[in-house]
Amino acid sequence: MIQLANGGGLHPARNVVGGDFLHLVRLGIRSASDPIVCDSIEVIDRVLKHDLPQGPGWRRYNYDGYGQKDDGSAFDGTGVGRCWPILTGERGHYELAAGRDPLPFIKSLENFANQGGMISEQLWDAEDLQNGNMKRGSATGAAMPLCWSHAEYISLVRSRHDGVCFDRVEPAFQRYVVNPVQSRHEIWSLRHRLQRVSRGKILRIILAAEATIVWSTDDWARTNRSDTTHESGLNLWFADFPTAELPEGSVFTFTSFWKRDQRWEGRNWQVSLQ
Repeated sequence: MIQLANGGGLHPARNVVGGDFLHLVRLGIRSASDPIVCDSIEVIDRVLKHDLPQGPGWRRYNYDGYGQKDDGSAFDGTGVGRCWPILTGERGHYELAAGRDPLPFIKSLENFANQGGMISEQLWDAEDLQNGNMKRGSATGAAMPLCWSHAEYISLVRSRHDGVCFDRVEPAFQRYVVNPVQSRHEIWSLRHRLQRVSRGKILRIILAAEATIVWSTDDWARTNRSDTTHESGLNLWFADFPTAELPEGSVFTFTSFWKRDQRWEGRNWQVSLQ
């Protein structure tokens, strides 16, 4: 569960979506055609996108409580998160990385600006209010100009001129996109509780303290013990478990005994081999 600020409420983390992953493409860490990226694009477009008169806009994440209220009154600690022009710029960078012309997104940012050329923090993405205070696609009462919005516009214009995202990290792009390096490991940690691993990969269990990992692949008919190894540079403890010799469909069940505290974890974890 995740508690969202500004009155956003308490929600299962899996139900809260945002476009942060676009930076993985922009910085050169993931390909624009990565299937997970493309699937995530569909999700944020369905949940967060608003087609405004001036161009497409996106909200930061669903249940966002930072923004003008539905009646147009100002944010006072709670409200409704609206579309941010900067996110239109971020999408433009993604489109460029995907081999498409980002000009429509540049034009949208220009259309979002007021008569003085200033771009706001947020845009009114609901219908016009009868009192005339808020018009669809126009600035709300949020900060204007917002330097981030203008910087995003400049970056997108420059990126289009260069034909590549201006802040792409070239060594990362070469390593992860041009000549992707395939890892032999699948990582399990208490913050990333992997449920499945491809047979043939090495299952690496990473822990924050020294432990003995007690494990079985036959529902505890036989028990095995493996001590963790210390990685001093990261101050983490880990143990590796090759899976190539294990039958497909096996279930790797394990728990841990914490050496410093002299106590058991008190629960079992399972990873299935596919």
